[in-house]
Amino acid sequence: MPSRGARALAVLGCAALLGSTATACSTGAGQSGDGQSPPPIAPLDAVGPGEGRLELVAWAGYVEDGTNDATADWVTPFEQQTGCQVNVTLGDTSDEMVELMRSGRYDGVSASGDATLRLIYAGDVAPVNTALVPNYESISSFLKNQPWNSVDGQMYGIPHGWGANLLMYNIEVVRDAPDSWSAVFDDAGRYKGRVTAYDSPIYIADAALYLSKTKPELGIDDPYSLTPEQLDAAVALLEKQRENIGEYWSDYTKEVQAFESGASVIGTTWQVIANTIGAGNRVQVNTVLPKEGATGWSDTWMISSRAAHPNCMYKWMDWIASPEVNAEVAEFFGEAPANQEACAHTTDPDFCDLYHATDEDFAARIHYWTTPQQECVDGSGDDCTAYPEWQQRWRQIRS
Repeated sequence: MPSRGARALAVLGCAALLGSTATACSTGAGQSGDGQSPPPIAPLDAVGPGEGRLELVAWAGYVEDGTNDATADWVTPFEQQTGCQVNVTLGDTSDEMVELMRSGRYDGVSASGDATLRLIYAGDVAPVNTALVPNYESISSFLKNQPWNSVDGQMYGIPHGWGANLLMYNIEVVRDAPDSWSAVFDDAGRYKGRVTAYDSPIYIADAALYLSKTKPELGIDDPYSLTPEQLDAAVALLEKQRENIGEYWSDYTKEVQAFESGASVIGTTWQVIANTIGAGNRVQVNTVLPKEGATGWSDTWMISSRAAHPNCMYKWMDWIASPEVNAEVAEFFGEAPANQEACAHTTDPDFCDLYHATDEDFAARIHYWTTPQQECVDGSGDDCTAYPEWQQRWRQIRS
């Protein structure tokens, strides 16, 4: 794994960097809208001079100024070129990011798909005029105008980076080289107490995806568009899995520690986690995108509908989407860059191959996080379960 990606793990935590004030970790979550139509908000029609300041909410490792790693600094040159002084507050979870954005204090956010529609339908973010972001043109086409970042063909952000939720296993313990999610669902009892899973309501979609392939009679076409009956089936599978889970993870340093200690031997993961474990040479792990496909994430920079510094935010979105900077961020964090031209600028010539950055066939097997809505996000009807119900059911599973 590129060592810079490993360093990104060290900046996780509930804190604020680059001059902003630390915030307390939040366990609450905002409510999603009904999914019918976002409030009418006009996008910016021109980018003017920067306002001198930019307030961001972001995942750790996305907004670096050299403080955490002297070799990772794409903020300082941005500030020098634009005059926009960057302040960032880290969000530990999508739920926390939603709450922070609803305070109205921030200009933009690096939102994952389990937050984006909540922000769009609540009117917390504005449509983006992509014509004002020149580097949008070279963003990979499979990340544009997708259910998690657009509504009715209108983009609500600029894609940043993406990745799959893979199956990882300790090859010394799990010797049959599994190629199916059955290893952590129907067959999880083989590794009782040593199975791990992602700790979030959106993980319900992983169970739904597995059921869509193994129980077609349920009629699940999209893992984020579940009727009450389909949600019940996914929850039942997860409650059964709960008996075999050793621990859930959301902070991915914890999964690294669990695999290295032997507490976990199989479960859902990200490629950067597997690379970090492998770099330590203490435990040998393998990852696979199972035959059923996988869920995954595509993060999007979104502008607040109440942005006090909209010009600086547009300048930031274009900056972070540029091939050179997008490559730098992706390599530091450990994800596929969104800009298809970024691969020419990575320090590791094999980086984009490892993360399948321009592999459209690989990307097509991923069901990217999308916020569940009552108005089914796949357009199949208006009888789906919305995210607040997923949250309630997840608490039930975890209790």
